[in-house]
Amino acid sequence: MQAIQTIAIDLPLKALVWQDGADKTWMAYNDPGWIAKRHALGHEAAAVHAMAGALEALASTATA
Repeated sequence: MQAIQTIAIDLPLKALVWQDGADKTWMAYNDPGWIAKRHALGHEAAAVHAMAGALEALASTATA
C-alpha cells in the first residue's frame, strides 16, 4: 500500500461466505491477480500467485 496507494481500496482482502436455500455453501472474493492488474502491481507476481492459490484452497474447503 505504500508503493501504490490506490490498492488500499481493495485491501485487506475480503471474502463473503453464504449458504443458499438448498444448503449449498458459496464463497466469493476478488481474485488477487485481478487486484494486482487493476493497480498495475506487476512486480509481485509470485506473491500474488501464492495468495490466489491460498484463497482457492480456502474456498474449496469452505464450500465442500
